[in-house]
Amino acid sequence: MAEGSGSQGGSVLTRLLVAPVEYVGRATLGVLDHVGDVLGVMWQAISVILASLVRRRVRLGRKAIVSQMIRVGVRSIGIVSLVSGSVGLILALQLAPPLDEFGRRDLVANIIGVAVLRELGPLIGAIVLTGFAGASIAAEIGTMVVSEEIEALEAHALNPVRFLVVPRLIATVLSMTALAIFADVVAIGAALWISTAVLGIPQATFWENLLVQVKLVDFLTGVVKGGVFGTLIGMIACVNGLRVVGGAAGVGSATTRTVVQSVVAIIIADLFFTAVFYATGLV
Repeated sequence: MAEGSGSQGGSVLTRLLVAPVEYVGRATLGVLDHVGDVLGVMWQAISVILASLVRRRVRLGRKAIVSQMIRVGVRSIGIVSLVSGSVGLILALQLAPPLDEFGRRDLVANIIGVAVLRELGPLIGAIVLTGFAGASIAAEIGTMVVSEEIEALEAHALNPVRFLVVPRLIATVLSMTALAIFADVVAIGAALWISTAVLGIPQATFWENLLVQVKLVDFLTGVVKGGVFGTLIGMIACVNGLRVVGGAAGVGSATTRTVVQSVVAIIIADLFFTAVFYATGLV
C-alpha cells in the first residue's frame, strides 16, 4: 500500500516537472511553425513581385493595389493624425517642467525631434495600422477561406498569393512608410504649436534647435522602420487569414492573433533596429 502511494506520488511529481517543459516545447514549435509559414508565403510573394518585373504576362494588378492602399493607408490618416498629434502635445507638456529645472525649456524641440523621427512616428503608425487594417485583412482573407473562395481560385489554377497576398503586402508597405512620415510631421507640428502658444518658446528658436539636433539619418531610420513594420503587418495578417480553420470563431481567432502577433513582432523588430543602430553608432 505504501509502495503504491509512493509510486503514485512520484508520477505526480514527474508530471509536474515535465508539464512545463512540454508546454514550452509545444509553444516553441508553434512559433517556429508560424514563422516558417510567414517566411514561406513571403518568399512566394517576393517571387511574384520579381517575376512581374521581368515578365509582362505576370501582372500585379494596379487597381487592386491602389484599392488596398486607399483602404489601408488613406483611411488610417485620420486616426494616425489624432494619435500622433496628441503624442506631440503630451511630449512637449511633459518635457517642459524637467527642462525648466536646468533653464533649458527650449530643448523641447531637440528631444521631440529625435524621439519622433527615430521611434514614435513609425511606431505610432504601425500600431494604428495593425488595429485598423491588419485585423481587417486577416478577417477578409479568413472569410474567403471559410466560404471556400480560396479553393475556387486554386481550382481555376489561380495563385491566391498572387491575387490576395501581394496587393495587400505592397499596400501595407507603401502605406506604412507614408504614414510614418505623416506621423512625424503631425507630431512635430503639434509640438511646435503647443511650444509657441503655451510654453513660450519662440518659433524661430524651436526650428533652429530642431534642425541643429536632427540629422538625415534620423529621418531615414524612421522610414526604414516604417517599411519593415508594414511588411510584418501585411504578412502576419495574410498568413493568419489563410490559416483560418472553422467558421466565424476561426475568423475571430485569426483577427485576435493578427493584432497580438503584429504588435509583438513590431516591438521586437524595433528593439533589433535600435540595437543595430546603437552598435553601428547611428544613434
